[in-house]
Amino acid sequence: MSVAEAGATIRPRRRGAWARLFASELGLVFGRRRNQIGLAVLAGLVVMLGVALKASSLRHPGERGGDLMSAVAGNGVYLGFAGLTIEIALFLPLAVSVLAGDAIAGEANLGTLRYLLAAPVGRLRLLGVKAASLAVGALTGAALVAVTGVLVGTALFGAGPLVTLSGSRISVADGLLRLLLATLYVAAGLAALGMIGLFISTLTEQPIAATVATAMASTVLWILDAVPQLDWLHPWLLVDRWPAFVDLLRDPVFPDRILTGLWVDAAYAAVFFCAAWLWFRSKDITS
Repeated sequence: MSVAEAGATIRPRRRGAWARLFASELGLVFGRRRNQIGLAVLAGLVVMLGVALKASSLRHPGERGGDLMSAVAGNGVYLGFAGLTIEIALFLPLAVSVLAGDAIAGEANLGTLRYLLAAPVGRLRLLGVKAASLAVGALTGAALVAVTGVLVGTALFGAGPLVTLSGSRISVADGLLRLLLATLYVAAGLAALGMIGLFISTLTEQPIAATVATAMASTVLWILDAVPQLDWLHPWLLVDRWPAFVDLLRDPVFPDRILTGLWVDAAYAAVFFCAAWLWFRSKDITS
């Protein structure tokens, strides 16, 4: 067998091994009871929000404001956007923090990290699989909030053409497409936070410590973003443009902040994934 033929044989095997490892990782992520409970909490909060808005509309019929929450009473599809708005600052980042804390520190705490690397699974491949699973987890959380919002909102308020924040009307299909884009945008930001958590997870063998540190990093970023005196710093903060998905509800859509936000997300993800790799590749694995 020639070297070229041997290489052609090894590459599919490596791709197959990566796929099996990734599938196994997703099975662990979504099979853990605490993660399932976390997803249930994310969906439950949207249900509670929908019920509260329905009760408010019944107590004060005909009262409508110009904000997103008031718009829900006129069209249930808006509850998907409202759910993302409510959960983007705390609950979704907390869910990603839990996943990130388990990524490397959780394996070390259980004593399985050394066996994973002896499989053999290269350290870069393992980090890549963990990063991909965090991205999937971020997308799952954001999608669950959006889908739950649409279903609950439609059941409570009905669905129809949406009135945008600019005052024009768009079809339900157009509204759902914009909600899909908003979900993907939120997931991108959460995935970047997951890379921060992945880096932190390589620094410790205690998953709780990594989870708390990642959640605190998210909270600190939000606090810094809320301080007017630090307006020069805001464009560099990961969370600064996370709420920009509401610009998808304008007609025409304002893409500038969203595109800039995606570039910031990509920069944070790249920097912290590289930092995780640089630290993890020379880390002494004792458990």
